[in-house]
Amino acid sequence: MLKRFLEWIGLKEKLHNIDNAPPLVKERDLWWISFGENVGSEMNGKSKLFSRPGLVIKKLSRGFFLIAPTTSQKKEGTWYVPIKQEGRDMYVCLHQIRTIDYRRLSSRLGVMDEADFRRVKEAFWRLYK
Repeated sequence: MLKRFLEWIGLKEKLHNIDNAPPLVKERDLWWISFGENVGSEMNGKSKLFSRPGLVIKKLSRGFFLIAPTTSQKKEGTWYVPIKQEGRDMYVCLHQIRTIDYRRLSSRLGVMDEADFRRVKEAFWRLYK
């Protein structure tokens, strides 16, 4: 597999130099997030923005968030929580949770259903307590 580390470093530098105010972000929001080109079994982003959808689990400050990436590929196990978003099956990947700066956010996809979000939080607490 060919990794695109140098391309990611260039985009990461551009993201770092963004000088606008953080967008309005809330828990349960789904965003396209530039996750980057990562190492080993860490989830990578896709496309020229190295992005994939991610769920905002917790707003830590005005521009800093705890997020979990999502995938549309069917996954089973305690690390994955199946959800529906606009009629599509998605899976929240609890083993890939991380913190991000607002500059990694690209565009808002929507808001997760409250029942699905409650199931994600319950699964999170079972895994990390």
